[in-house]
Amino acid sequence: MAIDLSVLDQDQLVAATAPRGPVCILAGAGTGKTRTITYRIANLIDQGMVAPNKVLAVTFTQRAAGEMRDRLRVMGIGGVQARTFHAAARRQLAYFWPQIAGDLPWRMLDNKFPLVGRAARAAGVDSGKDMVRDLLGEIEWAKANVIGHDDYVQRIAGSGHTPPTDPSKVAQVYRLYEEGKRSPEGMLLDFDDLLLHVAAALENAPAVAEEFRSQYQSFVVDEYQDVTPLQQRVLEGWLGDRDDLTVVGDVNQTIYSFTGATPEYLLNFSRTYAHATVVKLQRDYRSTPQVTELANTVIGKAQGNTVGPKLELIGMREPGPQPTFHAYDDEPTEAREVATAIRRLLDDGVPAREIAVLYRINAQSAAFEAALADAGILYQVRGGEGFFQRGEIKEALRQLTAAANRTDLPDDPVAVARAAFATIGLTPTEPEGAQARERWQALRALVDLIEDIVQSQEAAHLPQVLVSLRQRAEAKQPPAVDGVTLASLHAAKGLEWDAVFLVGLVENTLPISHAIKAGEDQVEEERRLFYVGITRARTHLQLSWSLARQEGGHKSRSRSRFLDGLVPELEVENTPQRLKRNRRCRVCGNPLDTPAEKTLGRHADCEPDYDEAAFGALKRWRLEVSRAAGQPAYLVFSDATLLAIAEAMPADEPSLLDVSGVGPVKVENYGADVLRVLDDYREDN
Repeated sequence: MAIDLSVLDQDQLVAATAPRGPVCILAGAGTGKTRTITYRIANLIDQGMVAPNKVLAVTFTQRAAGEMRDRLRVMGIGGVQARTFHAAARRQLAYFWPQIAGDLPWRMLDNKFPLVGRAARAAGVDSGKDMVRDLLGEIEWAKANVIGHDDYVQRIAGSGHTPPTDPSKVAQVYRLYEEGKRSPEGMLLDFDDLLLHVAAALENAPAVAEEFRSQYQSFVVDEYQDVTPLQQRVLEGWLGDRDDLTVVGDVNQTIYSFTGATPEYLLNFSRTYAHATVVKLQRDYRSTPQVTELANTVIGKAQGNTVGPKLELIGMREPGPQPTFHAYDDEPTEAREVATAIRRLLDDGVPAREIAVLYRINAQSAAFEAALADAGILYQVRGGEGFFQRGEIKEALRQLTAAANRTDLPDDPVAVARAAFATIGLTPTEPEGAQARERWQALRALVDLIEDIVQSQEAAHLPQVLVSLRQRAEAKQPPAVDGVTLASLHAAKGLEWDAVFLVGLVENTLPISHAIKAGEDQVEEERRLFYVGITRARTHLQLSWSLARQEGGHKSRSRSRFLDGLVPELEVENTPQRLKRNRRCRVCGNPLDTPAEKTLGRHADCEPDYDEAAFGALKRWRLEVSRAAGQPAYLVFSDATLLAIAEAMPADEPSLLDVSGVGPVKVENYGADVLRVLDDYREDN
């Protein structure tokens, strides 16, 4: 069947109809790269330039490979092989293995962790879970860069790459791991070995290379900015001296250098193939012009070695709202206001599945999980577990439970938590290894949460804190439903939503602190990560940051350097009026200091202005409700919130919602009852 090329724009058409040979498609975010390469494959086949079963398209995810196969199938094209690098290598190795290894059996190593753990112990290296994971990641990085254990120490020196421990120890662990995969019964191969063996076979076994190259004649590589030196070596082995290669990529979306990925092959494509066709795709069909303008401004400030051919997105959709920028006093306020903004979008008809909250590190999800749950908004965490389901958080709660049963510890939940968590990874300073850093960040976030619970008077003693944490864990477990997406910026790559909230945009988080220490190249990768986050949004985009971690905390944070030149030097803005009012005592007019005082709206020693009988009635009502629900009374409303309600004497649900400490879920669950209690104490009764 003839391929209808009229659906392509001018640039897509040039790429799709380019003659056989080297083609480089520089495709900006949202510019239709998958459509373009699919039509290129279909056109090559339709024009008789190549048979379907002679095409190998390589992607980086199974999802992308499946999408390509589906699109080709709809176009009436079958037989094209669309696979990930590793899936293609595994299939080839299974076929060619007898020719290169004879009768020696092999099987896939499904779990590398035990072998790396044994190698670490044998080398006298810390064999804790986080270090083993970091060593495992380091071995994968070394293989991706075609670095063996014998030359690891030499190659790592001066590379700018930071190993998780002493390089000589890493090399020893690496060697012992490789030795542990060999036995008289056969060989164990990990995923990187698949690529290494395929590359070696194509380079050293002429018969294997000839048979493979007669099978595949035309190659397509998606996300070419993310290839590693090892993957490039395999690709060159597949090609031999041919040049029938189409690559598509975007240097501006290079965010995986920590895995060994490098954009240099994309940057140098036209040098490698002097006669290559190079096409830029810049018409963005995903985002509004307002979003693309911001994205262009952000990436236009890029510096360093990875700045490639200039791609300036052109928003092709109808104009939409301008991206908004919001600074908040503290992180809990930021989370609550994001939840409120999401509720407005939902009320306006934006589906929950089309809304995302994106952050730099997984530990940031806790505040937003809590705020969404309190607002009654269903959510799902993508690319990671919900905060309370993380292994280190479960382990930390077990440590706290054990501490609560002891009688020799101070009555300070925060101090006890810090001491308990020190044994499971909460070191005084943030560690170097990626896994250790992630664990450290999550444990620190849990300590921060405990501190918030204590300071807000939600709980005072460790057993009460544990009850509160367990209640939060249960409440923050949404079912697997269609809901708002919470995801890290890395997990959001390749996805898009109608509305995106980029949160926590502060220095030492974006860019992350260890990138700042590493230097310009790593900071620039953080800028590209920010760019990726912006370009996930179709229509609505909100960017926010907070000046303090907790309510009433010291405003020691500064907004991300990537916002410089994008927004004016704003004071804290968009804070709800009810919170602004609560910054000063309504009795004496002086600033309020503690979270409890801000909830009350006055200092503890200033003359209260409330009906004590109404406050007593509210407490009696709360006790009945808590007993019926089998939960502590403070989980219904804290004393400070009940005092604030008694002082405000709200007459309807909107007025009740204006009271600090009262959210939409509280109003839905208890609002009618609270108003009925107060009705008996109003002056007009």
